[in-house]
Amino acid sequence: MSILMVTGIEGARNCADVVGTQLKMEVEVAEGRRAALAALRRREYLAVVIDETLAECDPAAAEKICELAGLAIPLQINFAVAGAARLVREIRSALHRREREQTLARRAAAAAIETELKSTVAGLLLHSQLALSGGGVPAAVADRLRTVADLAGSLRQQLSAPSEAGRQRHL
Repeated sequence: MSILMVTGIEGARNCADVVGTQLKMEVEVAEGRRAALAALRRREYLAVVIDETLAECDPAAAEKICELAGLAIPLQINFAVAGAARLVREIRSALHRREREQTLARRAAAAAIETELKSTVAGLLLHSQLALSGGGVPAAVADRLRTVADLAGSLRQQLSAPSEAGRQRHL
């Protein structure tokens, strides 16, 4: 992935080269709103860094750039004041924050899926055992219900046992 810098300042290419070298990423420079919008239509970026001066002069354009940025991290920085070192720090910080947020979101999604799965398996086990305990169930149906109960019980045990991946994470 690469980074898009939207700025019209002189020396932007030099700044982009320094940022690219330090972050080990390709950095593309768009010298204005139209160039930025064209670049965003061509490809995806990891981050879009907009010069604050441009954003203040044309807020609608800055907003449009952020809308088209997709999943890219939008950053506004005053290029006239900030040097390449600050720009690198800001981008690095935003990338780390995004990584932490994605990790937390993956963990929350995995926990929700696990809870839902455990609940469904518990329901299958309960209903199949209740059906078996009731009288008047034909033998063929009872055999199938026992199979469902056995499978649900086995799945429940597997879900309750800590996974190998989970144990490795906690070590």
